[in-house]
Amino acid sequence: MKPVRANADIAFLAGWLSLVLASMPELSMAQFQSVAPSRTASSNAQNLAGGPVPISTAEDLSTAFRRVAESMRASVVSISTVQVVEIRRSRDLFGRRLPAIRQEQEGEGSGVIIRPNGVILTNNHVIEDADEVTVEMFDGRVIKAEIVGTDPATDLAVLKIPVDNLRAAPIGNSDATRVGDWVLAIGSPFGLDQTVTAGIISGKNRVQQIINDGNGFEDFLQTDAAINPGNSGGPLVNLQGELIGINTAIVSKSGASAGIGFAIPVAMAVPVLDSILEFGQVRRGFLGAQVESINPKLANRFDLKVNQGGLVQRVLDGQPAALAGLQAGDVVTRVDGRPVIGGPQFRNAIASKRPGETIQLDVNRNGSRLSIPVSLEERTAERMAQFNPALRKFGARMQLTNERLNREYGLPSRTSGLIITGIEAGKEADEYGLQVGDVIIGLNDYPFESLEEFGKVLFDADRQGIRLPLKIQRGDQLYQFVPQG
Repeated sequence: MKPVRANADIAFLAGWLSLVLASMPELSMAQFQSVAPSRTASSNAQNLAGGPVPISTAEDLSTAFRRVAESMRASVVSISTVQVVEIRRSRDLFGRRLPAIRQEQEGEGSGVIIRPNGVILTNNHVIEDADEVTVEMFDGRVIKAEIVGTDPATDLAVLKIPVDNLRAAPIGNSDATRVGDWVLAIGSPFGLDQTVTAGIISGKNRVQQIINDGNGFEDFLQTDAAINPGNSGGPLVNLQGELIGINTAIVSKSGASAGIGFAIPVAMAVPVLDSILEFGQVRRGFLGAQVESINPKLANRFDLKVNQGGLVQRVLDGQPAALAGLQAGDVVTRVDGRPVIGGPQFRNAIASKRPGETIQLDVNRNGSRLSIPVSLEERTAERMAQFNPALRKFGARMQLTNERLNREYGLPSRTSGLIITGIEAGKEADEYGLQVGDVIIGLNDYPFESLEEFGKVLFDADRQGIRLPLKIQRGDQLYQFVPQG
């Protein structure tokens, strides 16, 4: 480790942190100037050369960090998980298959208490597939936690422990956070609980395509506060001790902190939390419009009158956007008064709204400014499938099977797949010879667990000009349908 030049470090801090400390509630600008008077370039040079420096500036920053760390201590938890997996074994010397071995796999992460009655927010990837989740409190208590709900699309999960009167982290305003603001990351990296690291907000509105295989909702805060394995799910807080993000991911070649960490902003996390607590799942708004970010090429091509916002590429007939009068070529600049930077942020804004909620869109249409109210419907896989040209070409309404649908269509109770609830004449499903009530359980050798995954495989095949055989369950019989032509 290189030796630390303390005097140079302190002089550096004293020279440029005054603007940060001036905004702290504990220290006004007048007070700051009284303990750290302005200095000339020559005095700065003297300090760097090893002369006397005012250390109160660094001490005040240290005090701010310490106060935030202490205020958050009771709100941060360590999370441990156990997943039981079966490992298949080969046969013995006599050809008999050996029984599978059950093995426990352990995981760890962090979380933050978000309600006094024991509600905890963390990352979905921390507790995903866990058979047992335990929470360790700041005072050493270890408590079994219940998984209330998860949302892989934002990589968030909500836990509950049977303890009341806990200290919940105060919620800050992540939208108001600015690049350069000081922040602290708190959690349990490498199993070291209650670890605090400091840094700044390095960037906002980052989209990395790392959540839910690139199909998730992302609007990350970027920070250089050290985030390491085990920090996932822990809080990112400002100097007022307010939660502004949930630490989630890093960019690193070594697997350890490289100074590029990402946190889910609370502006995105809180609607997910509220929906899970109310409904047990996330219910999202649906607009029915395909929107992408403006770039110079698009702006020039369509002669757009604004250089920031979400460009409406397509509007689905009969859906909320079309019913409200939104048109292809419109540029959405604000949603409920909040600026729209680009397509991903617009998509996030709509998804954070509830079904049935009426939103106000500020729109630029060929230079004219419009305000359009839209009443949202609920985002479902079936509605989203309308954006996939391969699924439109396939021409079937489908849903994942469940107990109710299996009873309704007279299927065995354990039937699993996509059940067809409607077919358009002349489309591919009709040409295959499919019927309402058929269950698609396979697409050639490609597995799928959702309508979105089925649509993706279908889209990739269609792009290559391939029509794949379908494995179908009809009643209690299995069939393979091979496309004609």
